Amino acid sequence: MARPSKYPRELRERAVRAVVESVAEGRYPSEFEAIRSISSKLGIGSPETLRKWVRQAEVDGGSRPGKTTQELAEIRELKREVAELRRANEILKSASAFFAAEFDRPSRF
Repeated sequence: MARPSKYPRELRERAVRAVVESVAEGRYPSEFEAIRSISSKLGIGSPETLRKWVRQAEVDGGSRPGKTTQELAEIRELKREVAELRRANEILKSASAFFAAEFDRPSRF
């Protein structure tokens, strides 16, 4: 199970929106400068964290290629389900082998 995010969703959305707006208005010479400044103002541990949020928001918005947040969540869920089914399949194989061996033993009577 994934650990919960250190930052609330509202903070992430607000930070991404602030970067996008400040770059569009030309308040900073580069996107990196905007990310670095905004991340320090909002108390985000690393500018890299905010940069990843901005990139993922661009993917979700369709302006950058990649897997959307919804697709990534679906992939995680499917991987979890596959692992569970594989475990169940191994248990069933073991049980099948056990019961097949019971039938192969000679009867005592």
